[in-house]
Amino acid sequence: MSNEPVNEYEPGASDTRPWGTWRVLATGDGFAVKEIVVNPGEVLSLQSHAHRAEHWVILSGIADVTVGDETVRREENGSAFIPVGAKHRIANPGDAPLRFVEVQTGAHLSEADIQRYEDRYGRSS
Repeated sequence: MSNEPVNEYEPGASDTRPWGTWRVLATGDGFAVKEIVVNPGEVLSLQSHAHRAEHWVILSGIADVTVGDETVRREENGSAFIPVGAKHRIANPGDAPLRFVEVQTGAHLSEADIQRYEDRYGRSS
């Protein structure tokens, strides 16, 4: 990997995953902002990132947020910080969609920067 900053996200880009959807709202030098929707009862993989930190702000719904060995419940207006390299995941234990904004910061922003450790959908890194 070069030392040049990389941001592979573009505003408007989106994807559907087994757990829900994400959409890129904004990008710039060293950051990307996504809106993420997690369907009721679903959970993202336990993962880490080598090149980015993440800040999550809950817009609606209930989130069980795991960072390292700690899991906390967050609801509307709650937030969490995920440092570079920390194992983390978010789950929706509720019966309504969980919506949150994820702000990624770092010099290399890419969907390829995901190391999965556990995934109920059989995806591996």
